Amino acid sequence: MNILLAEDDPSLGNLIVYMLKKKGPYKVDLVINGEDAYYYATSGHYDILILDWMMPNGDGIEVCRRLRKEVYSGAILILTAKDTVEDRIYGLDAGADDYLVKPFEIGELLARLRALSRRNFAPIVEEEIEIAGLALNRLSHVVSMGNQHVQLSPREFELLDLLVQNKGQVLPREVILDRIWGLDSEVAPKTIDATVKLIRRKLEGFGKQNLLQSIRGVGYKIESESCFAHSGTSQS
Repeated sequence: MNILLAEDDPSLGNLIVYMLKKKGPYKVDLVINGEDAYYYATSGHYDILILDWMMPNGDGIEVCRRLRKEVYSGAILILTAKDTVEDRIYGLDAGADDYLVKPFEIGELLARLRALSRRNFAPIVEEEIEIAGLALNRLSHVVSMGNQHVQLSPREFELLDLLVQNKGQVLPREVILDRIWGLDSEVAPKTIDATVKLIRRKLEGFGKQNLLQSIRGVGYKIESESCFAHSGTSQS
């Protein structure tokens, strides 16, 4: 289960992440403000969002409302110390699916996550997406163009898929590392560069080795569809 946890108290956030990973097959991304919570929620695939009510740069309720306004259909659980009936109603009316009052036992959080996971919130992800004439199959991890096709490894495909989902945006290496391998992994940033080189090599047969662009000192990007004809960014 993929979970996004937005909690501005680092000690509590890290404790929740630790307990979730210890108690079940959870992959958890931790952010500490509303702006990052919104970015991660809209650029990734999460089964459940856990949003703390009180956060800087957009509180959990504000993020929840914004996501629902944009027809976000994933499960959202609000964490807060606010415990009045009016507060609960306010949170649920903002679009939350559940509400948990601090302090709480980890067992109750786990039970609420299990209950939310039994409900079908997640939108159906397209099995195949297209970019610059290439077809990317999310089930087989095969990239094809006409009668040509090439097999990518799971990590290679995840990285390419992430860049395609965020085409036109520069993704810093830290974000890529977090989303694909996890910040708590022992993978070095150079692994990202090596993986990009492998993807480029596999795309050479399609003449698309320039699809993944290096932004020196920052990370990588894939241009929006309208810019491909002008692609000439140098690689590193």
